[in-house]
Amino acid sequence: MSDSSDGEAAVPPPRRESRIRRRIRAIRNLFRARLRAYFFTGVLITAPAAITIWLAWEVIGFFDNQVRGLIPPHYDIADWVPFRVPGFGLLLFILAMMLIGAFTANLAGRYIVSLGERILAAMPVVRSVYGAMKQIFETVLAQKSDAFRQVVLIEYPRRGMWALGFVSGVTEGEIQNLTEDEVLNVFLPTTPNPTSGYLLFVPRRDVIVLGMTVEEGIKMVVSGGIVTPPDRRPKEVQAIPLTGSRDTLERSLGDEQAARHRRERTERMLEDDRADSEVR
Repeated sequence: MSDSSDGEAAVPPPRRESRIRRRIRAIRNLFRARLRAYFFTGVLITAPAAITIWLAWEVIGFFDNQVRGLIPPHYDIADWVPFRVPGFGLLLFILAMMLIGAFTANLAGRYIVSLGERILAAMPVVRSVYGAMKQIFETVLAQKSDAFRQVVLIEYPRRGMWALGFVSGVTEGEIQNLTEDEVLNVFLPTTPNPTSGYLLFVPRRDVIVLGMTVEEGIKMVVSGGIVTPPDRRPKEVQAIPLTGSRDTLERSLGDEQAARHRRERTERMLEDDRADSEVR
């Protein structure tokens, strides 16, 4: 007992107090770090679900409000039940689209649609907007279309810098006829709003097709690269850098072409000198 009491008495009181303060400060910092980690974990778990539910609720409410104004008061389901039924307007919208599609599948429906298109084609400004919208929807929604079904990697805005794009089709018409290579229409979206972007006409040989899906590519663009899809290629393929090997091949091809051009120019110069000497 005397030894222990002597050991405690050997420690000066100020040093003991400073040690206690450091321990309290460490416990306080640990507690704050734990609370901060718990908070961000809760945000990470609840924010995606909350935003998804909010967006779905807003879309359902938009359709409900728009369709409810078109329903006669005595046919509104709100008069039958004492509470609001969410999604009723969206359900009516889907049924209406199905009925319109079924109606236009027969001869009378096609005649009415063609008559309406002729009327719209006679209007100067409306025909341009309608024609563009119809072509876009036919291209995007058609089953046979390959629009926005491939994610590609292109060198943009200069060599050595890569950008993520989406193939919207094969270039046709005047632009393709003016170029030597086969050209693809590549939509280059902006971050974090992928609805805006740039339309690029890129040669097919300069486009690298990626294995990720369009949804994964959009997630990567919206998140600014935070959400990165996994590489599903085999391990032995992942070890080979495609871009570097292609650049090396292009450089070698460029050197061969330059050497061939030099030889051809030298031969032409020799032939010209030979022809001049014969004339003399």
